[in-house]
Amino acid sequence: MKHKLEVKTNGDRAIVMTRSFDAPRTLVFDCLTKPELLKRWFGTFAGWQLTVCEIDLRVGGKYRYQWSGPAGEQMGMGGTYKEVVKPQRLVTTEKFDQSWYPGSAVGTLVLVEKDGVTTMTTTVVYDSKEARDVVLKSPMEQGVAAGYNNLDELLTSMAQEAR
Repeated sequence: MKHKLEVKTNGDRAIVMTRSFDAPRTLVFDCLTKPELLKRWFGTFAGWQLTVCEIDLRVGGKYRYQWSGPAGEQMGMGGTYKEVVKPQRLVTTEKFDQSWYPGSAVGTLVLVEKDGVTTMTTTVVYDSKEARDVVLKSPMEQGVAAGYNNLDELLTSMAQEAR
């Protein structure tokens, strides 16, 4: 894998995740905001599928994701768009149906393109240090890395289809 996920903390409540993709920013943004594309990569590994993907991409609009696991498990989350600047920035609230960390979070995703490579930086700020630490101790990093590897494969196949 040419690009790897980098995960760091920032202060007591934030996690910053950075990953680059060999694709234009507009295409990466589409893969983050169009349900038909999200269903092809987001959380789709180890037998899990994104079965519900609803997006109202506007400030104040809501989103909803639900995954189904190989043994019938269900996991859902949703939130509201606080900021939408196509194709460079999304700010969203985040709350899981099954609260595996206390409280909620706000994520800020920024896409920067240089020479055909788009770098995605996501900063998630949790309600407390306790919540951030629970997330850091979970397999979140492996899950995000696997999802971004799926996204990388999708972007590569889309680039090949466009040729």
